[in-house]
Amino acid sequence: MTLAKLIDVEEFFADPEFSGASISPDGTRIAYLAPAHGRLNVWVRGLDEGHEDAVCVTRDARRGIKMYYWTEDPRWLLYLQDTDGNEDWHLYRVDLEAPETPAVDLTPLPLGSGVLGVEPMRSRPGTVLVTMNRRPRFVDAFRIDIATGETTLHRESPVMTSSFFFGPDGEAFLTAMADDGTWEFFAIDDATGQQKLIRRCPGPEHPLGVFPVEVTADGKGLLLGVYHDSDELSLVRVDGETGAETVVAALPGHSLCTAAIGPPTLFRSRRTGEVLAARFVGDRPIVHVVDPHFAEVYAELSKLSDGVLASVSSDESERRWVATFFHDREPDLTYLYDHGTRESRLLFRPYPRLDPADLAPTRAVSLTARDGLPLPAFLTLPVGVDPVGLPLVLVVHGGPWAHDAWANYAALRVQFLANRGYAVLQVNFRGSSGYGKRHITAAIGEFAGAMHDDLIDAADWAVKQGIADPARIGIYGGSYGGYSALVGVTVTPDYFAAAVDYCGISSLPNFMRTVPELWYSTIMKNSFLLYCGDPGDPDQEADLLARSPITMIDRVRTPLLVAQGANDVRVVKEESDNVVDALRARGVPVEYLVADDEGHGFQNPENVVTLFRAIERHFAEHLGGRSA
Repeated sequence: MTLAKLIDVEEFFADPEFSGASISPDGTRIAYLAPAHGRLNVWVRGLDEGHEDAVCVTRDARRGIKMYYWTEDPRWLLYLQDTDGNEDWHLYRVDLEAPETPAVDLTPLPLGSGVLGVEPMRSRPGTVLVTMNRRPRFVDAFRIDIATGETTLHRESPVMTSSFFFGPDGEAFLTAMADDGTWEFFAIDDATGQQKLIRRCPGPEHPLGVFPVEVTADGKGLLLGVYHDSDELSLVRVDGETGAETVVAALPGHSLCTAAIGPPTLFRSRRTGEVLAARFVGDRPIVHVVDPHFAEVYAELSKLSDGVLASVSSDESERRWVATFFHDREPDLTYLYDHGTRESRLLFRPYPRLDPADLAPTRAVSLTARDGLPLPAFLTLPVGVDPVGLPLVLVVHGGPWAHDAWANYAALRVQFLANRGYAVLQVNFRGSSGYGKRHITAAIGEFAGAMHDDLIDAADWAVKQGIADPARIGIYGGSYGGYSALVGVTVTPDYFAAAVDYCGISSLPNFMRTVPELWYSTIMKNSFLLYCGDPGDPDQEADLLARSPITMIDRVRTPLLVAQGANDVRVVKEESDNVVDALRARGVPVEYLVADDEGHGFQNPENVVTLFRAIERHFAEHLGGRSA
């Protein structure tokens, strides 16, 4: 067998040459992200122009831009940016008629406050509705005039646990958490301000909140992801007047895809606002089309790639479309499609330096935990290697209320490891989203317990299949995945031959006490407080500490690499410092990477490259994979 070409770290993790493309409302221009000034910035070009004719309309040299928005006024474009990963998002305005002028911060907020949502307002042209916590512990809604920056309070949240959702003409709905953790949804009378309860959803099965939550195109109801008489998550419409429910999208045996990172769950019409399709979880993501006209468009788009439609945008006429596709070996291919002529052309290959022939296919595998719980997983095997007795890296997703998918946001990391000769296994352990409420709630009380057993069971499966060498198993993960890596080297200190903890939790009580106060008052009640315990209760705190790697750090004998962003507000730097300090005090070697200009996970390409060079060395030394 012929080994795949050894691909340089920089080729994998330099910024994409193109990404994030979308078409303007009038269908004459395309905006996209591409490198400039050493970072990803927003570029704009005519529909029939190439990159050589494009104009870079932003000038961020500190941190790449990820999120931008067209407005209905062809003069203005908006984008979000924080400072060095601190997640205090600000909304900036760019003048497309004078792109050389500095961007204007429309939301000059104090440290600790930021923008949480941006929506156009059809009844007030030139205005956007912005939700932000200008009051640090409350999420209020404001109208911002794009041209002048004038900001007007639109709705003030009555309690800390509430959030607003708005229709196209500013119709308001409110969600709030009851004392018992139940999520409650209210329609608000615009004239009187009175609230009417229209839906309640249990907290345990929605640990981070109900997703999606969107206002219907007519502004008269809500679109909610709920377990509608089923274990699977489906999309329903809840009438704002009567509370009556109508199923909009359901797929037996499959749940809506509500992963926090990645493309949106719903595809919606730019012209009408109606739902075109919904994304569901499967061996490959499933796009379930519900709009007859879009069914015709989707049939044509599906001919462009053997991947899965990830994102799509159209002009107001819905004639011209820009479509991007998931793919395990050629991610984010982006096409322009004209539904009037049925003609299409490739716009971008974001990673032209990567040859799909050198990359490894990913396939779904079905595993079973020791207690019988199904464990959906994904296996990627190195190209040109007999899949017998390989070093294995268990890649653990964050959350834990998220999930791995075929060709998801972790695809490049997985491909890098496979290129270095490792079998890569991603398992959707209990608590992962996307596989029904029983799968999620099976994680209650199981941090460092059955959730960890699921990972061991998955790796044991790979050993029993003959794929993995039991003496060369590594574990790598970020956030909750970093916690899992630390649990792996403390709870099961002899199982793993190497581990990477990337911004991981080491002390559950300290983590819970140091998250931003806004989060503690909203999402923590049904997530960490319910699933793990309350650090304010002495007995529960004792149990939390017993499930915290920092209290078992004397068991560590596995070679460990730790990486941390200095500005992380989710898992503070102290979580990693304490691990490293404790190990070094015992004379245990540990490599520690700290990026001073990063938050919860590295984004700047030089930091990402540094991290994966270290991972390459670490796993090569202790698992025996290839290195450059």
